[in-house]
Amino acid sequence: MEIFERTLEEQVEIIENLLENNRMTRFRTEFLALHKYDQAKIFNEFEENHRSKLYQYLSPSELANIFDVLEDEEENLDGYFDEMSHPYAANVLAEMYPDNAVDVLNELSDRERVNIYMHLMPPEAAREISHLINYLDDTAGSIMTTEFIAIEETQTIGEAYYQVRQQAINAETIYYVYVTDPSSRLTGVISLRDLIINEESKLISDVMNNRVISVQVNDDQIEVAKMVRDYDLLALPVVGFDQELLGIVTVDDVIDVMKEEAESDYSGLAAVDVSEKHLSPWSAARSRLPWLVTLLFLGMGTSTLISHFGGLVEQVSILSAFITLITGTAGNAGTQSLAVTVRSLNDRDESDSPFNHLFFELLTGMLTGLIVGICVFLIVFVWKGNPVFGLIIATAMFMAIVVANMAGLLVPIVMEKLGFDPAVASGPFISTLSDLTSVFIYFTIAKLCISYIL
Repeated sequence: MEIFERTLEEQVEIIENLLENNRMTRFRTEFLALHKYDQAKIFNEFEENHRSKLYQYLSPSELANIFDVLEDEEENLDGYFDEMSHPYAANVLAEMYPDNAVDVLNELSDRERVNIYMHLMPPEAAREISHLINYLDDTAGSIMTTEFIAIEETQTIGEAYYQVRQQAINAETIYYVYVTDPSSRLTGVISLRDLIINEESKLISDVMNNRVISVQVNDDQIEVAKMVRDYDLLALPVVGFDQELLGIVTVDDVIDVMKEEAESDYSGLAAVDVSEKHLSPWSAARSRLPWLVTLLFLGMGTSTLISHFGGLVEQVSILSAFITLITGTAGNAGTQSLAVTVRSLNDRDESDSPFNHLFFELLTGMLTGLIVGICVFLIVFVWKGNPVFGLIIATAMFMAIVVANMAGLLVPIVMEKLGFDPAVASGPFISTLSDLTSVFIYFTIAKLCISYIL
């Protein structure tokens, strides 16, 4: 059976057996034949005794390839690096792509150990990593890599091609070759294809594309990800305020950013951190309790309202049958509006006006409320034979849906204006808020029309 045809469990069992029997040559043949992603998955399955053997059999460069694609929790990274000797761990970090090494160092809890690694790794790698680690989180600078290919506009194609061949071994991507002036300011970009097909005597400045798309080093990483997506790029140059070329953001980092943002949005809509892995039910419950307790007190407002209108319910007991129908429908409408709003806030253009979204959601809420109201009117009319009562339920349903739609729109917009993540306006929060407003609307209308119901 070929190695790539085996299941993960079979691969882990074979590799572990080779480690236990000290068959280093066979281990290296089998393990290094796998794709880096598969190596990382197997590495995650190992026990500490197997990882200790692996550190002896793999060079820092080979292990760095695994950590470049490894996605793991902070506590696991701490454990992995604690198992290695300091010089070995420092060399692993030095062999990783600088942006990935910075991500790992930021996850380590022992800052003293980070300083030790920085002192032990080769000076050039330490300079690149320390340069990146100082940039603000969630900016272009924090996710860029300094391993790119740059040539000068005054060079010929032949000179540039030779330089590209020299630099390619250390570059994270070679599909784009960036062009700078003598002061290292970004002036253009040229593709590898253009370098190959043009005559060697031509100047780079004659064949380069000077309409290069770039981002500032402090630009938000979400905006960077959108630019890579919108312009269908494999990499995006990052410049300083004087247009000096500082690094590039590659598409693999953009995918990670989009994944983080999607997890953040979904966490907000669900009122729980979906990316967090818990070791016990107690730790999972502890992370969920704050929102649940907050929503409990907000839900008490709904119970208080129902209690306040208790006399009305005693007079017309049938009113209680439609409470959950109205609150549930309004909550669903509010959650739908919230999801659309959070998505539009992430994807909006500079030309988008909040009033356009307000008008759009208002009309949407009125249209859906009208249609649902008509449906519930017909149901109540056929069921109870009372058109006035049906009209009361339908009106309350219409108004509750419109208000819920507006809440789903306005709450995340207000939170963004206040500097908070709009995704924090979670689905449970909007649903509970919709319960409160829809109960108030329902019983207020019923109280005003009590004589017609009786």
